Amino acid sequence: MTPPAPAAPAPAPGSAAPLGDVEPHLPDPLARADRRRLSVAFVPYVALSLVHLVVLAADLGAGAVTASKLLLMPAIVVAVVLARPRRRSTAALLISAIALSWGGDALLTGSGDGWFVAGLLSFLAAHVAYVVLFVRLPAAGRRLPWWTLAYAAWFAGFLALLAPGLGGLLVPVAVYGLVLGTMAALAGGLGGLVALGGALFVVSDSVLALGRFLPGYEFAAHDLVVMSTYLAAQGLIALGVLTRRVGGPAR
Repeated sequence: MTPPAPAAPAPAPGSAAPLGDVEPHLPDPLARADRRRLSVAFVPYVALSLVHLVVLAADLGAGAVTASKLLLMPAIVVAVVLARPRRRSTAALLISAIALSWGGDALLTGSGDGWFVAGLLSFLAAHVAYVVLFVRLPAAGRRLPWWTLAYAAWFAGFLALLAPGLGGLLVPVAVYGLVLGTMAALAGGLGGLVALGGALFVVSDSVLALGRFLPGYEFAAHDLVVMSTYLAAQGLIALGVLTRRVGGPAR
């Protein structure tokens, strides 16, 4: 009787796995010092966010609201720089998305459809930057979770609801909604904080759009809901991206 073939030796630590056993390259956990630095880096953003929401809730005037609002995205950029992400391309895309969001914040402080469209275009560019960033981030496979189909349903239903009140803004709002839904779905594929941030971005923009385009829609805490979900979305996306540390040289 032929003796059984000996079992193949286990690969040495650090050696490459056989092609048939390749596993997705998942993010390495952050070291304790990195987590501490990241937590400290986001303290100014959290503090400024609370100040802005208090100013908004207390109705301290348009000037105070605008001034506090325009400090928020720069605070996230400072947090990204202080966090010192290992991959320069990740930092560049993240900062680009945040900077374009700041542009949208600034433009939407104006009144009229012209300022609104300009702000919409700036946020559209921000979401495109997020889409590129999310595609480049490592993940356990590229198949999106089944629940991200909810964004397709949200897009179709929301556009049908708002279409009668959009008028000439139908096309730009539709394009924006499509890119926003794509960003949120890709964020869902990354899971964790990034997925939650993407979902909250959809909530924030949905409430904003309802208040602007749906006749008879209003409630007292509208602006507070829009800004609290928006600020949570931006912070969670940035924090989630920065915690997805991956081995390898910076590039």
